[in-house]
Amino acid sequence: MPELPEIHALVSDLGARLTGRTVDRVDVISFAALKTFDPPMSALAGRVIGPLSRHGKFLDIAIGDLHLVLHLARAGWIRWRDGPSQPSKGLGKGPLAARLVLDDGSGIDITEAGTKKSLALWVVRDPLEVPGIARLGPDPLAPAFTEEVFAGILASAGRSQIKGVLRNQSIIAGIGNAYSDEILHLARMSPFKPAAMAPHEVARLYAALQEELRGAIARADGLAASELKREKRSGMRVHGRAGEACPVCGDTIRQVIFADSTLQYCPTCQTGGRPLADRVLSRLLK
Repeated sequence: MPELPEIHALVSDLGARLTGRTVDRVDVISFAALKTFDPPMSALAGRVIGPLSRHGKFLDIAIGDLHLVLHLARAGWIRWRDGPSQPSKGLGKGPLAARLVLDDGSGIDITEAGTKKSLALWVVRDPLEVPGIARLGPDPLAPAFTEEVFAGILASAGRSQIKGVLRNQSIIAGIGNAYSDEILHLARMSPFKPAAMAPHEVARLYAALQEELRGAIARADGLAASELKREKRSGMRVHGRAGEACPVCGDTIRQVIFADSTLQYCPTCQTGGRPLADRVLSRLLK
């Protein structure tokens, strides 16, 4: 799933390609992805693309006085196309969900792999009309997101597991499964540790959060959209690397499997050498 660093990089890459260009049309191939009907998608035709921006994991393309907002979900992506598009396979067939075509035939293809379709598109007059954006918590890279603010968030979360708090978009915007694993590994904390913690632990976690997200953004800086997935994978120390050696201590990276996701961690670095039970209803280690 694209998270804050990847959406940040997409804003930079696609912004340089799209800003100032005129939309010829937007074709919706997967109608289940379109979540709005007023304004219609056809209202984007003939309008000039303005700045691109990010709201957590949402990508916002200003087009005239309207906004095309995308959430790429778990398996969505955006591909730049230099020339005219190839005919689509038909409604609901293949990975293509939508296609933005510029006045010279170039543009972007919005795709989603797999059979579980969660990618979503909105055409709105104000991004806050998108329910997910309206519910977002603070951006962790905003100047106002200080260590003191972070400490208040964790204190309010009480005994909620820190992994879930970091991933909850209504609490902190933009961090998903992968970067929460990486942040907790860097902070040397169990994913099941209660969110309310001692001040020195808050400081350590805050520093890890800032270092991990800013480092990922720096690594992705200047990369084209087609290179971002590979860069994200190459920068991961524990996420997606179950069975491999931890690059810090050499212990074997373990995972916990849930109904719809997994987490990865290093026992030596994060849980005092104790493996977490790999079942949903296990008694959680602190």
